[in-house]
Amino acid sequence: MAKIKPSKGAPYARILGVGGYRPTRVVPNEVILETIDSSDEWIRSRSGIETRHWASPEETVAAMSIEASGKAIADAGIDAAQIGAVVVSTVSHFAQTPAIATEIADKLGTDKAAAFDISAGCAGFGYGLTLAKGMIVEGSAEYVLVIGVERLSDLTDLEDRATAFLFGDGAGAVIVGPSQEPAIGPTVWGSEGDKAQTIKQTYAWDRFGGDLAELPRDSKGGIKLPAITQEGQAVFRWAVFEMAKVAQQALDAAGISADDLDVFIPHQANVRIIDSMVKTLKLPEHVTVARDIRTTGNTSAASIPLAMERLLATGEAKSGDTALVIGFGAGLVYAATVVTLP
Repeated sequence: MAKIKPSKGAPYARILGVGGYRPTRVVPNEVILETIDSSDEWIRSRSGIETRHWASPEETVAAMSIEASGKAIADAGIDAAQIGAVVVSTVSHFAQTPAIATEIADKLGTDKAAAFDISAGCAGFGYGLTLAKGMIVEGSAEYVLVIGVERLSDLTDLEDRATAFLFGDGAGAVIVGPSQEPAIGPTVWGSEGDKAQTIKQTYAWDRFGGDLAELPRDSKGGIKLPAITQEGQAVFRWAVFEMAKVAQQALDAAGISADDLDVFIPHQANVRIIDSMVKTLKLPEHVTVARDIRTTGNTSAASIPLAMERLLATGEAKSGDTALVIGFGAGLVYAATVVTLP
């Protein structure tokens, strides 16, 4: 029996660079209030959101990804040709095939890098980071580009009072590469498919092949495109109580305590969820907490890398800091790990 030669990768992996892109259009709550019966005070008190960014037709999923990736590549100090794999997490690239990652890999100038998309909602960045770490340690790539990107404005029902104010657009990217010491901890991840109906698309795209008269209509009589809807209270309870447990498990898996943390970067879903998790985890006052949602909104897979990029850019976090990151959302899926910031 022939023996297969073992893979030879790096001992460990780490995030080497980060980049972000936010669309140029800034949308205040006042714009949202044109189509729902609410108030700026209610939106801020329920979510913490003051503004969000919405993409123009030119700011496509690919275009935003390329902008964010270029910054991450420069931040890591490598050439695009050195990237061995491109992993894109998104739910808002509407072409079933080919994967948008292949177009991004080509336009960035990679040398025929492996490229694929994943659909893991708001946990997608954590999923991609875990896959990248595995590739580097296994030896199938020296550098991996992980992108979280969304145009959730395309999946927003502006007449849905429960969700119209939540979502924003943007892209965040990181370069993951070799390390001589642990810099990405064990991932605690999983899914709870029995709760899948709490966050879902209103209807499937294939219904356009049937009787259009049966499709939902807006107040002007136009067809409502599929949108994201959720059971707000159920999602809130799950995120606050169950995800705090997952976050603690990630700390335990990394062999550290809350006192050892410098930064906490949760998925930017809701300020009330973030604040509740901080309290449940008993994070010390010295821990910097990302609250990027205030001006960026919920950007699903893009929210963690965008928040990470902003904390580093503003000096609220610094290179070498120890950060706990956790994403959670539709599926329901989740992923948490401890990382060293680039």
